[in-house]
Amino acid sequence: MSTKMTGPVEAYFEGRNARDLARALSGFSETAVVHDESRTHHGRAEISAWMQNTIEAYDDHSRLLRVEADGNGLIATAEVSGNFLGSPITLRYRFVTDGGMIAILEIAP
Repeated sequence: MSTKMTGPVEAYFEGRNARDLARALSGFSETAVVHDESRTHHGRAEISAWMQNTIEAYDDHSRLLRVEADGNGLIATAEVSGNFLGSPITLRYRFVTDGGMIAILEIAP
């Protein structure tokens, strides 16, 4: 990996993989926004529900392949496997941080 992950990004991946949603959510700001699967989730309550729903639907796990600096954030590329057509797939996670917290997360192929 070319760049070291920040604490909030590391907590997101480690928490999701361990099914520790409190840890996965810990790095998101109160007003954070997540864009995934053509949907937008606003604030920690919606993001928490999105995490729970996607874990239940896909039982997904991520293996980080690369992390790169991107202005005021990071782009993490991960191989994601789970209960979905085409598993495993490679996804790109774009994290924008503000004040040391995740403000925006965009997930795309």
